[in-house]
Amino acid sequence: MEIKKNIPNNTVTRRLVDLDKDTGNIYESINIIARRANQIAAELKTELTRKLADFSSPTDTMEETFENREQIEISRYYERLPKPTIIATEEFLDNEIYYKMKDKEE
Repeated sequence: MEIKKNIPNNTVTRRLVDLDKDTGNIYESINIIARRANQIAAELKTELTRKLADFSSPTDTMEETFENREQIEISRYYERLPKPTIIATEEFLDNEIYYKMKDKEE
């Protein structure tokens, strides 16, 4: 998964008006952001697991696991990435998330 460079690593205070301008409802906006954050987290976890699987072998001991520098660097890279919620919020504010509102029956 490719992360845009302009996403902050820390939490940013947001104006509620900015979040609900597209949907008209803050709760719907937060729901959209939360669902996207779950997708991003799942993608990152799958990607990390796939990369770390290359280093695992059934005969590894605890000492060998801690000494593997490449594995440590990969783990540190993923730890430094912005949190999925921050990424999803930025995507939502930049109109990069496609969502479809369910028709309300009247």
